[in-house]
Amino acid sequence: MRKKFILEGLECANCAVKMERAISKLDGVKEATINFITQKLIIEGEDEKMPQIVQEAEKIIKKIECQVVMKKA
Repeated sequence: MRKKFILEGLECANCAVKMERAISKLDGVKEATINFITQKLIIEGEDEKMPQIVQEAEKIIKKIECQVVMKKA
């Protein structure tokens, strides 16, 4: 399953890399990519684990850059 999100308020390219790395390591994630220019996050992962993956990804994003809002694209 592939999910796309908009990361509103993402201001730090280095933080985007940290987010991408952390989300990629989550259980069930095959691939996670963040495009800093378009502020898009794409998560590819196992269907049954996707709700948990999305929840954990939001926590990671908030921890790294608290003002960023993750919205469905």
